[in-house]
Amino acid sequence: MSSSKRNVGILGTGSCLPDRVVTNEDMAKIVDTNDEWIRSRTGIRERRIVDENTASSDLAVVAAQRALEDAGISAEDIDLVIVATVTPDHLFPATACLVQDRIGAKKAAAFDLTAGCTGFLYGLSAAVPMVESGHFKHALVIGVETLSRITDFTDRSTCVLFGDGAGAVVIGPAKEGKGFLAFEMGSDGSGAELLRQEAGGSRNPATQETVLQRKHFISMAGNEVFKFAVRTLGSCSEKVLEKAGLTKEDIDFLIPHQANLRIIDSAVSRLGLSQEKVYINLDKYGNMSSASVPVALDEAVRLGKIKDGDVVVLVGFGAGLTWGATALRW
Repeated sequence: MSSSKRNVGILGTGSCLPDRVVTNEDMAKIVDTNDEWIRSRTGIRERRIVDENTASSDLAVVAAQRALEDAGISAEDIDLVIVATVTPDHLFPATACLVQDRIGAKKAAAFDLTAGCTGFLYGLSAAVPMVESGHFKHALVIGVETLSRITDFTDRSTCVLFGDGAGAVVIGPAKEGKGFLAFEMGSDGSGAELLRQEAGGSRNPATQETVLQRKHFISMAGNEVFKFAVRTLGSCSEKVLEKAGLTKEDIDFLIPHQANLRIIDSAVSRLGLSQEKVYINLDKYGNMSSASVPVALDEAVRLGKIKDGDVVVLVGFGAGLTWGATALRW
C-alpha cells in the first residue's frame, strides 16, 4: 500500500443462517435425485432454506449486528453499508438502505451491488479504497442471498445446489502491517448467458408468459460454468498473491467460494495447500452465492482457525461472468 493510504482491515465478522435444514434425502422427495448423486458431484449434504416470511434484509440485519458486536463498535459509527446480493428484497429501494435503517446506521451511505457469487469480493474492493483514502472510517460489507426464492425446484440440475444465508464484515483502520494487501478483480460478459435469471428486468419484463415459462428462476449451463470456475479459482488466487508481493507458500488460510467441492479441490491442488489451510462448509450450506465467502470467513474466525498475522486469501467466481480475490494479513 502507498504510505499516503491508511491500513484497512477486517475489524469484525458475523453471519446468519436460516433454521430450516433441507437434506439431500429431502431433495430426493422433490425431484429425481439421491444423496449419493448429489454428494459425489458437488460435496453438498444439506442446505439452509428461509421460511416464507423471511427476506434477504432479515438475514442481512442479523449478520450485520453480529459483525458490529464482534468489532466492538456501534452502528452509528458506520459510514457506508454495501449489500452484495442477486436476491434483493426489491429491485429498488436498495436492500442496503433497508439494512441501514434497521440497524440504526444513521449517518451511513448505502447501496446494493450485483456481481453474482463474486459480489462480496466486489463489495470489499469498493469499500476498502474509500476507507483507505479517509473518505469513510468504517464500512459494513454484507453478502446475502435467499436463492430459494429464485430456484426452480423442478430442475434437478440446479435445485440441489443452492442455499440461503448472510455474512458480514466491518472494515476500518488497521495496525501497521495488517489488513488488505491487494485485490484481483475481473469479468467476461461473453459468458453472461451461462448463469442468469432471464426474466424480470428491462430486457425481458415480467409477463404471464415469462412466469409460465419459468424464466424467473436460475438457469445455468453447469458444465461450462464448472470449466470456467476450475480455470479461474486457482489463477485468480495466484494473481492476487503476485500483486501483494507474496507466493503460494505464504498462504496461511484460504477461504474459497463454496460452489462445488471438485472446483475447490482443483484450486487447492494448484496452490499446493494442505486441507488444514482451507475452510470448507459447502457440505452444510450448499452454494450461497455472495454469502458463501463471508459466512465461511466468520465460521473460520470463530473456530480459531485464522490467527493474528496470518495471510488469508478470499476468492470467488460467479455470474457475469465475474471473479475476484483479495489477500490480507489478519
